[in-house]
Amino acid sequence: MARNIALTIEYCGANYSGWQIQQNAPTVQGAVEDALSELCGEDIHVCGCSRTDAGVHADNFVLNFRTDSTIPAARFPAALSAFLPGDIAAKSAREVPDSFHARFDAVGKTYRYLIHLSPLPSALLWQRVWHVKLPELSVLSETTLARRLKKVNTAASHFIGTHDFMAFRAEGSNVKTTVRTILRASVNVVPPSVTVPCPLLCFEITGDGFLYNMVRIMAGTLMEVYKGKLQPSDIPFIIESKDRTRAGMTAPPDGLYLHEVFYNF
Repeated sequence: MARNIALTIEYCGANYSGWQIQQNAPTVQGAVEDALSELCGEDIHVCGCSRTDAGVHADNFVLNFRTDSTIPAARFPAALSAFLPGDIAAKSAREVPDSFHARFDAVGKTYRYLIHLSPLPSALLWQRVWHVKLPELSVLSETTLARRLKKVNTAASHFIGTHDFMAFRAEGSNVKTTVRTILRASVNVVPPSVTVPCPLLCFEITGDGFLYNMVRIMAGTLMEVYKGKLQPSDIPFIIESKDRTRAGMTAPPDGLYLHEVFYNF
């Protein structure tokens, strides 16, 4: 009987037209299925935890697949490294019950959105962050930075709870309900590091599910708060209005990362 394997991967989505397989376009799912099929010597179809859009990244994306291969589950990440492109990497794997489905069994997700504030873009951050032409965080006084962080965090806190998020949904999706529950939402500064040449704003949000482009619209709305074009007190009214035109722009895909997926086991 075929085994059901859950595999966690990370990927840079810059060179892909999203997760889901499409005709005549490179996708993450296509690359992963090709690699697994070559490794296992059989046709492999994978079920992903989410349908990330073109240009969106993931650092802990969960998928599952069935295989007759005798490769030990824990060996899949190392074995796959020879078959995957450099912008996709397998991190861990385990055998799961036959009923497990990476998408339908997920009970929550955490997304991160990274924003680079600077008059000039960074080549090292190209297609990894949203570049916004504003003064860099490092040139702000501690008082100014603290005041702005408090403001955007107050705005983000209004997302927490169970709400109808129709105002934060892009057109093009058919869902039974636009009600979602957000458990946590915050904005913090990511300090510079060896791989990140400057401080970044990081919007992190955890919920039981998200609508099409919901996190990107939230990020765009929070930047309007940061700029002073919206106030934190405007967020509850935008939610209540259910009017997409009242929220901010849809931030680009470059800064969005699927960070974690939660299951009940």
